[in-house]
Amino acid sequence: MTLHNPATPLASANIRPLARLDLPGGGEVTIKDGYAFIGHMSPPDGTTILDIRDPSSPRIVARLAPPDPFSHTHKVKVAGDLMITNVERHRRHFYRKGERLEAAATELTARLGHAPSEVELAAALGVAPSDLPELRAGLARGYEAGGFRVWDIADPANPRELAYVKTGGIGVHRFDMDERYAYISTEMTGYIGNILVIYDLADPTRPREVSRWHMPGQHVAAGETPSWSGQRHRLHHALRVGDIMWASCWYAGAFTIDVADITRPRTLGSYNYHPPFPEPTHTLFRLAAPIAGRDIALMIDEEHDHTPGQPHAFLWVMDASDPAALRSISTFHVAESASPYARAGGRFGAHQFQERQVGSLVFASWFSGGLRVIDLANPEEPREVGHFIPAPAAGHTAPQSNDVDVDPRGIVAVLDRDRGLDLLAFEG
Repeated sequence: MTLHNPATPLASANIRPLARLDLPGGGEVTIKDGYAFIGHMSPPDGTTILDIRDPSSPRIVARLAPPDPFSHTHKVKVAGDLMITNVERHRRHFYRKGERLEAAATELTARLGHAPSEVELAAALGVAPSDLPELRAGLARGYEAGGFRVWDIADPANPRELAYVKTGGIGVHRFDMDERYAYISTEMTGYIGNILVIYDLADPTRPREVSRWHMPGQHVAAGETPSWSGQRHRLHHALRVGDIMWASCWYAGAFTIDVADITRPRTLGSYNYHPPFPEPTHTLFRLAAPIAGRDIALMIDEEHDHTPGQPHAFLWVMDASDPAALRSISTFHVAESASPYARAGGRFGAHQFQERQVGSLVFASWFSGGLRVIDLANPEEPREVGHFIPAPAAGHTAPQSNDVDVDPRGIVAVLDRDRGLDLLAFEG
């Protein structure tokens, strides 16, 4: 790690830089008790634990590697003295194309009247001919490592692995946890796409599955038939507030799930806006306290390949007074003119907000739009009250602000997908 002086951002308002760290890019940052826990995007980097009790002089106290070179552990959550890190197949979208090798070759042979060349086969799969050997190697190798690991972090500088739970398919993506349960988004044998699997952590050395939840059409082994192609409808992750899970389900939109009986999760309602809106649902979260007398949930989409003429991914403000019937109140957008990097390369639109958000301020990462601070004091008119657009890391054309968390002191950590972590103070 290299610690730089606080970077001079290209654009900032009501934000004071405290420190910038030259860390490998990451998928999630979680802050607890003066420590930042960071999940990295690519092996051999796995999880980094930082002491940020002095946010102007952070220091690494622990590094944890993924279990193998073919997995990443890019998500991390903590509760009490427990930490969970995911284990998911690295380059999963690439290796899925290898699963189509045989079918693509058969289809091309039937259409062309002869066995396809490597160039023709690669074009059908959307890869370069030089990628085919690695696709074949990945198919032969398979993948059995997917799951999650549970750690004792009573001493954050010396994490101890307590359990490694194998799940299925490509493994675990984003998830939620508390000191008693883990709410895991994972593929499982017999299902198409990620589902919710809840584990009891009463004995953290032996997490015990207690229940599952899925959308109709996902349980193909039970005879269900999806009405969509591939994994377009899948659980991204679900966040628990009280006895309700607030679930983001990609192109299936948002679901609310009753877990008052943890052994029998029950769907309450759903809200889907695909089409017409083009970007998938990344996160749904019910705010702990009402704002302006209203029960509010936040929903945010993740920008993928932006289509000109369509809106960039943005933030939704939802009426959550009836969890079974979510209703939109307003939306918040960032214009391309708000960032000089909007068309410099990489993604521009929204990705994620601080989970477990408190009060009326929302801290949200906006890829090349950086950090946006949004005030919901009037839920019908979200208002930006601060922003911070970091300079790109060396060798990159634009920042890719991927995740954000805020500690009780108001220290904001913004993690870049490609490289870098900024520690900031909001002074609005």
